[in-house]
Amino acid sequence: MKHNLSKPAALKEWAVAIEALRSGRQIILMRKGGIREETKDFQVESESFYLFPTYEHQNMRLIKPEFEHRLDETLNGWSIQDTEVTIRCYAKLAEDILIHDEEQLAKLGGLHIWTDSFAGERLKWKRANPLHVLLLRVYELDTPVRLPIVPSYTGCKSWIQLESDALAQASRSPVLDERAFAAAAGTVRQALGA
Repeated sequence: MKHNLSKPAALKEWAVAIEALRSGRQIILMRKGGIREETKDFQVESESFYLFPTYEHQNMRLIKPEFEHRLDETLNGWSIQDTEVTIRCYAKLAEDILIHDEEQLAKLGGLHIWTDSFAGERLKWKRANPLHVLLLRVYELDTPVRLPIVPSYTGCKSWIQLESDALAQASRSPVLDERAFAAAAGTVRQALGA
């Protein structure tokens, strides 16, 4: 999918994972691709993008017990009938790390909110393809932006283009300062032996 440069890119992700990024609890996302990716595999389509929260497929069993309440919080007030979505975060890709085996993946276990079994399932799906671990510098919008949900946002795909001029005006602040982000990124790289 070629992105129209005049429209901002967004990566769809579980709302609970976006909250973990927004709080500074984690700086990584793991991707293999949506079921309906045009390329059939996940590819980084933009080096910077908004984080578009999804709610429908979040699953309590796939979140570590200490973060289950966070999932409940994301669902508070959400309805499948909603006609708007709130964008709170922007991200810049610091690194796309490719994971090929469970031993590597296990080293990241303490650095994300998902259960080890869910992370393992993501790795095993389409076994020939590596798991992308996206190391992200995340920014919180100073004022969240509400957008109408249009048909192009729906479906099992990773990347979408947002239909909004309001985002261009939205100021944002880094969730972690330079030193804290460098330390967190160093922890990820050290865990992987990089």
